[in-house]
Amino acid sequence: MLQLHSLLADYGPWAIFVLVALESAGIPMPGETVLVTAAVVAGRTQEGSIAVIIAAAAAGAIFGDNIGFWLGREFGLGLLVRHGRRFGLDEDRLRLGQYLFARFGGAIVFFGRFVAVLRAFAAVLAGANKLAPWRFFLYNAAGGIVWATTFGLGGYFLGAEFHRIAGPFGAAGFLVALGLIFAAWRHYRKNEQALIERAKAALPGPLGLAGSSERER
Repeated sequence: MLQLHSLLADYGPWAIFVLVALESAGIPMPGETVLVTAAVVAGRTQEGSIAVIIAAAAAGAIFGDNIGFWLGREFGLGLLVRHGRRFGLDEDRLRLGQYLFARFGGAIVFFGRFVAVLRAFAAVLAGANKLAPWRFFLYNAAGGIVWATTFGLGGYFLGAEFHRIAGPFGAAGFLVALGLIFAAWRHYRKNEQALIERAKAALPGPLGLAGSSERER
């Protein structure tokens, strides 16, 4: 925590931008912690603008997620095609992943911003599964702005108490995400072949290259 205070004192909003961007790009960093810490300090001392803090965090989130998205888009699918069979991911299952992201990827990107594990990897997964860039940018920007505003204002008005609120909130979000993933996995196991056939019909052609109305919605 002392190191975060030192970074904020030395670099101000740039420290927030860089740490949040690195976390969003998939590198483990305390992005959310530095946002809340900066907001708490601003609320307690009235030094620094909460609007600038929120803007720096939102910009870092959007910028970092876009890096992760394009890395996933350029290299993710190729890695999955080459090595996916080792983990049971054949072409049919990879196509199904793209189909599911085409349908639900926007929600995954938006709500993933509020869940610690998904925050670091949702953008890369969206890119690897060929989510339409305009959809990614829209939901990513919305998620980044809402997240930065919620946690920035929370830290600013509630002070250190917000750390105790945000902790259980994050844990609850993680448990909800796990529950949803488990429910989706159960549904998938029961309906795997039917879902694969729907994916093939919606996304014909070479894996990851075919355009479709389903993908562009």
